[in-house]
Amino acid sequence: MYNAILVPTDGSEHAVRAAEHALAISRWFDAPVHLLNVVDVAAAGGLFNAGGVDEEFVARLEEDGAAAIERIEAMATEADDIRAEIRRGYPPEEILEYADEHGIELIAMGTHGRTGVNRYVAGSVTERVVRESPVPVLTTRATDRDEPIENYDEILLPTDGSDAAAVAVEHGLVIAKQANARVHAVNIVNVNNVAASPHVAAPRDVLDAFESEGEAMTDAVATRARDADVDAVTAVREGIPSTGLLEYADENDIELIAMGTHGRTGLERYLLGSTTERTVRHADVPVLTVGANDGDSSPD
Repeated sequence: MYNAILVPTDGSEHAVRAAEHALAISRWFDAPVHLLNVVDVAAAGGLFNAGGVDEEFVARLEEDGAAAIERIEAMATEADDIRAEIRRGYPPEEILEYADEHGIELIAMGTHGRTGVNRYVAGSVTERVVRESPVPVLTTRATDRDEPIENYDEILLPTDGSDAAAVAVEHGLVIAKQANARVHAVNIVNVNNVAASPHVAAPRDVLDAFESEGEAMTDAVATRARDADVDAVTAVREGIPSTGLLEYADENDIELIAMGTHGRTGLERYLLGSTTERTVRHADVPVLTVGANDGDSSPD
């Protein structure tokens, strides 16, 4: 299970939405939620004071950070275990360091933050954390589709047969079990890779072969789901992976996507890494990203 959840916050609506999801998940797993605000002192000093850090200005940023934390604390119930800290430093490094120091097993954060000289740009911070985190990262955007939740009903599990996808499936299934959700095992066959290859004499035959392989992959995920007493459906589609996944999510009222950060490469596989980055940037629902090495943090 997720024994500790970290929510970095800069006061943006996206960070608040991430906290709402984190609080819901923490209640399913009876886990404490750590709130962290990082004041980027180097950026503040470089912009305003070539001779050093303006302590008065940084103090104001810390006050803003305290207000951001208090806003999330006000959303919690008396039964929630909330811990909070404000740090100075480079946000991605401080977030990852805090996670390591406190045994964090899930990070939940917004994909976009408040901008301007007094805020770190949460988008770039989030992308670096997703790439480097040794534990799963739940990313969110405050959109009309991603509303505050008490439960997930439909969870999308993309699969390309890679180790990272397999580990993401495990995380998605555990959350689905807790939420009593249905999972959608989906494989997207990248038509561009086949059409653009000079070595493919019969693209239709190749696509048919890849679709058969995709059906085997999705059926395997569905079998694992049903073994865990989780309802499952499958789909194999042709298209551009990131676009196909987002379209599927929209058409099927998906409320959470759980996917690996890196996939199998080559003509017969789409590169799940770049697909994941595009999905994180554009999804209207939360995306749980899981690396192949996150197996040790599986919430079984």
